[in-house]
Amino acid sequence: MKKISPSLTLLALAINAFAIGSTEFISVGLMPMIVNTFNISLSQAGLTVSLYALGVTVGAPLLTILTGTWNRKTLMVSIMGLFILGNLLSAFAPTFLLLLVGRVLASLAHGIFMSISTVIAADVVRPEKRASAIALMFTGLTVATVIGVPLGTFIGQHSNWHMSFVFIVVIGLIGLIATSILVPKGLPIPGKINLSGLARIFTNKSILMSLFITAFGYGGTFAAYTYLTPILEGTFRFSASTVVIILVAYGVMVAIGNSLGGHLANKNILPALQKMFAALALSLLFLFISASLASQALGLIATLLLGLFAFMNVPGLQLYVVQLAEKFTPKDITLVSAFNIAAFNVGITLGSFVGGRISKGSSVVFTPLGGIIIILLAMFLIRLAQKDQASKL
Repeated sequence: MKKISPSLTLLALAINAFAIGSTEFISVGLMPMIVNTFNISLSQAGLTVSLYALGVTVGAPLLTILTGTWNRKTLMVSIMGLFILGNLLSAFAPTFLLLLVGRVLASLAHGIFMSISTVIAADVVRPEKRASAIALMFTGLTVATVIGVPLGTFIGQHSNWHMSFVFIVVIGLIGLIATSILVPKGLPIPGKINLSGLARIFTNKSILMSLFITAFGYGGTFAAYTYLTPILEGTFRFSASTVVIILVAYGVMVAIGNSLGGHLANKNILPALQKMFAALALSLLFLFISASLASQALGLIATLLLGLFAFMNVPGLQLYVVQLAEKFTPKDITLVSAFNIAAFNVGITLGSFVGGRISKGSSVVFTPLGGIIIILLAMFLIRLAQKDQASKL
């Protein structure tokens, strides 16, 4: 049988990531329609986002434990099947409760997909290309924020919100077909995962520290990013239509930063991450200064710079924990990857919470400062990790 090109396997993973990324925040744009359909409050409609995030956080490690002995290709096909089922249920849900059930099913697929696909991406390429491979897979999520979510929202606005989920189901079907054809059968299987694996992970200082680095380093962005639209409209006085264009440009910068981050993290991950976090902290500081001056020109530049550095660290953060797992807990690589996916979502929650408290207590203008503090915690932990590495040499 002809060997499948790694590039084609990564393409299949990116398509699936695009589908999953599109559904993650699709309900944000559809909330007014969901509120009207089910005659519920806006806070109730917000459960379509918060329960999804909870499902990702819990589902990633839990399902990874339960599927440790599955063939990787069979598992990926099953994941996309679950994803499609969840979105079909959401699309045709006659009640709000069933809509939430559909969202939770899709979120469970999201969590385990991100943990499994990261390991697959790293397995199918040469060691020196692993961070770039992970970055390519994550590009699917990035493109989803630029194209998938706006397009899904547009479809809902010009037909109904049910069709937005049908649109995502179609993308999921394409991803399922791509997985069936382009993901190889003979990928390494981690084997049965038991509670001793959890003990190995959470008693390992290096791995535990890496999870905190992920949560702080990734989550710091969301202190400001969560409130970026109010900052652009309320502080910089951009019109709503202009904000849409800026956010698309922001997404393009995210895609560029994600790709650059993959290349930078292929070697010497910790020093590369330290530089990325420093650049991200400086971009948040620039955003704060620009907002304080209420300068549109500076605000536009600051937003684009934030996009460039916001998620540049993602490939390196994910590869770092995989490398630590290979070194310290080789039987638990996939599980460690799953916990790191959970850490990303913990970071989102932390950053959004800090930004919300700052916004409520003073002004959205100060939210970037909260993000800087969180990122500085990640940088401090990296310094500790570097010293720990140096002491073992």
